[in-house]
Amino acid sequence: MGICDGRVVVITGAGRGIGREHALEFAHQGAKVVVNDLGAEVDGTGSSDGPVGEVVELIRKAGGEAVANGDDVADWNGAARLVQAAVDTFGRLDTLVCNAGILRDRMVVNMTEEDWDSVIRVHLKGHFCPLRHAAGYWREQVKAGDEVAGRVILTSSGAGLYGNVGQLNYAAAKSGIATMARVAGAELTRYGVTANAIAPAARTRMTEALFADMMAKPEEGAFDSMSPENISPLVVWLGSHESGDVTGQVFEVSGGLVAVAENWRRGPAQDKGDRWDPAELGPVVRELVAKSEQVRVIGAR
Repeated sequence: MGICDGRVVVITGAGRGIGREHALEFAHQGAKVVVNDLGAEVDGTGSSDGPVGEVVELIRKAGGEAVANGDDVADWNGAARLVQAAVDTFGRLDTLVCNAGILRDRMVVNMTEEDWDSVIRVHLKGHFCPLRHAAGYWREQVKAGDEVAGRVILTSSGAGLYGNVGQLNYAAAKSGIATMARVAGAELTRYGVTANAIAPAARTRMTEALFADMMAKPEEGAFDSMSPENISPLVVWLGSHESGDVTGQVFEVSGGLVAVAENWRRGPAQDKGDRWDPAELGPVVRELVAKSEQVRVIGAR
C-alpha cells in the first residue's frame, strides 16, 4: 500500500532518466502506470521500444502493473491515443506526468529554424496535447457525475526560470511550461484537477555533458544529490490524492531540496502619473535595475 495505491498514471518520456524513476516510484507506491517513450536520442532523432519495455518489465517483475506506449506526445492524435490507452487498459486516468523532452543546443546566431521548431514542438506541444486530452477526459467524467481527483505534473527547468546561454529554444519552451502549469491550475480547479510543474536538477543524458562537474557521481557511500531518483518523491506526492490543495505552483527540486519558485514577480517600480518622455527614462530605468534582485542568466559573461 502506497500513497498512489490504485491510481492510474500516464508518464511521458519515461524510458530513461527522470521519467524512468517516476514510473518506478509510482509503481512502488501502488499506481498502475502507462509508460510512454519514443526511445529517441537526446536530439529527438531515431526511436526504440527498448527503454520503455525495460521499465515495464522492471515494474511487472516487482509485482506492479504497467503497459508500454510509444505514441508521439507532440502529435494531437498520438496524445489522444495515449490517454485512451490508460482508460482502455486500466479503466480510467488519475494522473498525468509530462516529462518528454529533447535538446538542440545552439547559440542564437547558429540556431536553425529546425532547431527551434523541434524543441518547441516536443516540449510545448508535447506538454499541451496530453494535457488537453486528459483535461477533456476529466471534464467529461465530471459532466457524467463522477468524482474526479485528477493530477497533472509538468516538467519545466532551471533554464526556463533563469535562462541558460546556448539554450534559447529550450529555455523559452521550459518557461512556457512553467506558465502553462499556473494557467492550467487555475482553469482545471472546477473539475477537481490540480496542475503543477517541477524544475528538476539531476543527472540525465541531457545534463551529463552540459554540467559535467556538477553531475559527477560522489564517492561510494555518499548521498548522490544529482541522482534522478531524488526528483520522483515530490512528483509522486503531487500525483497522489493527498495533494488536492496544491495547484498552479512551480517547484524547484534537486537532491533533498524542494523549493517554491517565485519567478516573474514585480520588483522596484516608479510611477510618474503621466506619460514618460523617452529622453527622461534612462536614469529611471537604471535606478530601478540597480534596486532589483537580478538573477544572472546561467553562463552569461
